Amino acid sequence: MLVPPLTRFVLLSPFPPRRCCPRPRLLSPPGPAASSHRGTDGRRKKRKRGGPCSCSPPAAPPLEPRRAAWTGMGRAAPSCAARAERERRRRRPPPLPALAVLFSLGLLLHAGDCQAQTPCRIQKCTTDFVSLTAHLNSAVDGFDLEFCKALRAYSACTYRNSKVCRGNLVYHSAVLGISDLMSQRNCSKDGPTSSTNPEVTHDPCNYNGRQGAREHRGGEQAPPTYLFCGLFGDPHLRTFRDHFQTCKVEGAWPLIDNNYLSVQVTNVPVVPGSSATATNKITIIFKSYQDCTDQKVYQAVTDDLPAAFVDGTTSGGDGDTKSLRIVERVSSRYVEMHAKYIGTTVFVRQLGRYLTLAIRMPEELVMAYEESQDLQLCVNGCPSSERIDNSGHLPLPVMAQALTHGASSQTRNMYTLENASTKCHEKMLVKDIYFHSCVFDLLTTGDANFTAAAHSALQDVEALHPRKERWHIFPSSGSIGLGNGLSLSLGLVCLNLVVFL
Repeated sequence: MLVPPLTRFVLLSPFPPRRCCPRPRLLSPPGPAASSHRGTDGRRKKRKRGGPCSCSPPAAPPLEPRRAAWTGMGRAAPSCAARAERERRRRRPPPLPALAVLFSLGLLLHAGDCQAQTPCRIQKCTTDFVSLTAHLNSAVDGFDLEFCKALRAYSACTYRNSKVCRGNLVYHSAVLGISDLMSQRNCSKDGPTSSTNPEVTHDPCNYNGRQGAREHRGGEQAPPTYLFCGLFGDPHLRTFRDHFQTCKVEGAWPLIDNNYLSVQVTNVPVVPGSSATATNKITIIFKSYQDCTDQKVYQAVTDDLPAAFVDGTTSGGDGDTKSLRIVERVSSRYVEMHAKYIGTTVFVRQLGRYLTLAIRMPEELVMAYEESQDLQLCVNGCPSSERIDNSGHLPLPVMAQALTHGASSQTRNMYTLENASTKCHEKMLVKDIYFHSCVFDLLTTGDANFTAAAHSALQDVEALHPRKERWHIFPSSGSIGLGNGLSLSLGLVCLNLVVFL
């Protein structure tokens, strides 16, 4: 069947016909009808030029005689006008109400995105709580009151972030933790809270307050890092870097000497003929700082552990809230010094005839010293020439040393390795470096007070050291020579007895 050229163009063209247009290049439809458009005489038909190219019925009368020729081929193809109308409707832009709905939906989605991008500030809540409680000490009066204030402030902060932190696991853990702590401390939900606004609570004589103001000006920052140093026993030194050493250091030695604090200890021999010493004098100088305090000096010696500075005062600074104060815990046996203006706490004890010391201080203040002040046992440890241990290895004391002529019966060593270990294990269940130091001291001196000194030193660590996972220091395998050394020492004793007999 032959399809008229104009009809084929209308069916294949996606555009509505123009009133007058140039002769199109026809695409050949599939089938045999696409091979040629010639008349019965074999010659190509010629179209009259200048005729209308519109496909409306009145303008194409030559199509009528041919309509019967493709009536039997099925339903007639849609007219050119109907097809153009459908194309026009398809290309018509959406109506204004539809555009309004789409625009509104876009705004809602954008608002949801903005809400999702609002940060969950639970970390800020936790940081504020840590900064409010880092300086608190459970042994100090008023601890529960201040801790409950901080807990209520923590709870209020989590409540303000409840919507944006709804799906945050850390947030939900914090909420449960706050509830547990408030139950343990019997804190009421209603009551005063600790303010976390440094502009309101800024106190130039409160180290934590100064840190809070600094964080407020510079954005969120990590809380200050605190360091611990302790000295006890024979003497055993734990430095600010948690290095454990046993030293001789006879005479006066500086433990700390920075721009804010100086601590000096004096050590004397414990047993005649032994290099082991112990502390019998401690001098602490709190240097003057702005308007917070004048210089204060504290001095303790054996059998004289005062609860006041050398000038007779018990505090420093003006006002009801003192920036420096002394608290006596056990009369003539245990005192604490709290220097709030430098965030520092000092414990001094007397156990038997000797003194022990423990201190916690912010790292940035610990490191504030000049090059000429580098001799600090708490910072750099003991000089190698003054160390008794060998990289943590404690040599077993020769037991015959305690039998030196002239030693009184009270100081005579009556301990073996076995009963010394049993005695120390009564006080210290964990066999860490404090336990081994206790055994060393008992075998060296025979003085049971050194057991109490090691135990108290461990208690001070638990009270002042900021990191619980570092409370216990365990010696490396074979670092304590108490086992193998005992056989050697017993052999030496037996050999001496055989010679004398």
